[in-house]
Amino acid sequence: MSTTTVDAPAQQTPSRPRQATGSDDVRIGLRANLRHIGALARRNMLQIKADPESMFDAVLMPIIFILLFVYVFGGAMFGSGNQEAYVNYLVPGLMAMMGLNIAMAVGTGVNDDFKKGVMDRFRTMPIARSSVLIAKMVVEVGRMLVATTILLIMGFILGLGISTSVWGLLAAVGLSLTFGASLMWIFILLGLTMKTAQAVQGVAMLVLMPLQFGSSIFAKPTTMPGWLQSFTDYNPLSNLADAARGLMTGGPVAHSALMTLAWSVGITLVMAPLAVAKFRKRT
Repeated sequence: MSTTTVDAPAQQTPSRPRQATGSDDVRIGLRANLRHIGALARRNMLQIKADPESMFDAVLMPIIFILLFVYVFGGAMFGSGNQEAYVNYLVPGLMAMMGLNIAMAVGTGVNDDFKKGVMDRFRTMPIARSSVLIAKMVVEVGRMLVATTILLIMGFILGLGISTSVWGLLAAVGLSLTFGASLMWIFILLGLTMKTAQAVQGVAMLVLMPLQFGSSIFAKPTTMPGWLQSFTDYNPLSNLADAARGLMTGGPVAHSALMTLAWSVGITLVMAPLAVAKFRKRT
């Protein structure tokens, strides 16, 4: 009597989530990458629509800062009765400060997304790793533009005058957005490195405070001691503030603008690959 043997079905192994690899960005074409960035940016904007309070910093921060510095420090900086002169000096500098503060929020946001598991979900999807970070930056640049617009409106109300042209004003805004976008890579890397959002914010403030107040944003460097003037001369925020003043109210522009662009390109070339690599490897 013959017996027939039936092969047991091969045991199915559970599929594992797709892991990020270093070649993901290479496999995905430019058109698909742009489509992914657009979809993720739309998701981030819908989050803002669902949580309007997340725009409070972009809306209220420029109003508070310009009123605080004009009416509290304006008389001491430029003398009593010279409010308009100080507004014309301060507003271009505050444009640089807006970008710096909103860039810091990107780092805390990325860290918080990892805590919620959102980033882990993205990393299992067949999308370029860089598209997740770039989409977040696109929305934050939009928030930065909102903050800058409100700052300029407040400036015009308080006496800001444009001595050059509307093109000079737009160039100053564009330069501020470019530099602010480059700074986001630093804070994204910081958000991916630190364990908590509070730690990101604490470390960021240690960096921001010397850069902001050791610059030409609020006061002319000629009023500072010699050692601080040397720091101010090499501070990228001073270059951006001086370039924006030249574009909006007249004065030398070329050197400060070129230095700002050089800082922006250098920061992006160094920090963007590090941030994307850290995003791939973070557990």
